Amino acid sequence: MSTLHAKNAAAFNKNPEKVARHDKTFWKVRMDHDAAAAQLPEWEALRDLASKIKKHTITHLPHYLEQFTANLESRGVIVHWAADANEFNGIVLDILRAHNVKKLIKSKSMLTEECAMNPYLIGQGIDVVEGDLGERIVQLKKQRPSHIVMPALHLTREEVGDLFEEKGISHAKGNNDPSYLTHCARLSLHHEFMEAEAGLTGCNFGVADTGDIVVCTNEGNADMATSIPKLHIVAMGIEKLLPNYESLAVFHRLLARCGTGQPATAFTSHFRKARPGGEMHVVLVDNGRSNILESEEHRQILQCIRCGACMNTCPVYRRSGGHSYTYVIPGPIGVSLGMMHNPTFEYNNVSACSLCLSCDSVCPAKVAPGSQIYIWRQSLSQIGKADPLKREMSVGMDVLFEHPDLYQAALRMAPLANLVPESMTHFTRLNPWGIGHTKPEFAKKSFHQLWKEGKVDGMKHKKK
Repeated sequence: MSTLHAKNAAAFNKNPEKVARHDKTFWKVRMDHDAAAAQLPEWEALRDLASKIKKHTITHLPHYLEQFTANLESRGVIVHWAADANEFNGIVLDILRAHNVKKLIKSKSMLTEECAMNPYLIGQGIDVVEGDLGERIVQLKKQRPSHIVMPALHLTREEVGDLFEEKGISHAKGNNDPSYLTHCARLSLHHEFMEAEAGLTGCNFGVADTGDIVVCTNEGNADMATSIPKLHIVAMGIEKLLPNYESLAVFHRLLARCGTGQPATAFTSHFRKARPGGEMHVVLVDNGRSNILESEEHRQILQCIRCGACMNTCPVYRRSGGHSYTYVIPGPIGVSLGMMHNPTFEYNNVSACSLCLSCDSVCPAKVAPGSQIYIWRQSLSQIGKADPLKREMSVGMDVLFEHPDLYQAALRMAPLANLVPESMTHFTRLNPWGIGHTKPEFAKKSFHQLWKEGKVDGMKHKKK
């Protein structure tokens, strides 16, 4: 049974050059992560501490949410609560209409992507402009981000150059130099920042003890979105909370090192209240997070800090691209988030995992995305989405392994498969694994036989 992810991945792989570039690019980011981590002898201790902090925070969420909102409201910040995406989008629209806003400039926010805020506001007559360069590129391209940190890295500079020419952002035909294109983008975005009547930012971390909204960027787009327009709206998932500054310090050391290999992002901005003469709104969004909190098996998904490290290391993501996934957030963490959101559709992504568990080893908060996917796979039968062929194969393997005589007979007969022509073993329905793989050759003697004969390398004992 071919899933949508498999079909989308097959389409992506029709361009081997692009696949190789995508793979190499994100593997380099993974290597940068390793180099940054190696510089800190306490790296694993930081991960342990981050996991404990998050577990504590999400299991005491009501307390910290009350503390957080009280601190914000004491400084005149208006706090809103949104149960789901529809309520969130409606709240933002109401705020904009109350201030007669026609143009909104945004900093990067995966929460707004999750809630499909942009198309909703545009449909209501609001001009929404992404202020992050990568987000602006995919917005102009009418695509969704292919990565949560580097949203446009699936595109080549030639593609970006052609796009900028088409949109009138670049005026030098055929000039794909990255410095030139960045300069053109800055000029275009500067104009948008100056015209915008409201700015919206995401939130990397909320500090309950002080009421800080902490936003980490490399372009300063969050600062521009909040220092020029007088109206500042913050979109924040309720799981973003941390107890205090001491906790924030732990995550600040982890975030950029895991996401891009940097010691820290170029800009780390703290917002506690509105600018003089301005107004600040914080919208706290649930949108299924309470359901995740109720799940003992999947609660740790809420520990995710959206660094993207799991995507950078994932062999499936690197070779299939972010747009092959059906959920708005791709990669290992996106598989779990999608399943919590809509399992009867997002199950399409559960097969997009080799179970190498490399993502488990790099995740800064020990979410263990790969292990989570394994758990999801065990639940597919319950929702009627298990692959019938795999299910029958599992039954057959269970019978084989539970009957030693049958197992030994199968081992003795296995070399006969070498006589079957390779073309007969690669039917899609009978052997999907065979597509793109060379038929393996069975050894004349099994490992068990070689072991008994003492012919395994390094083994001195020979059974008498």
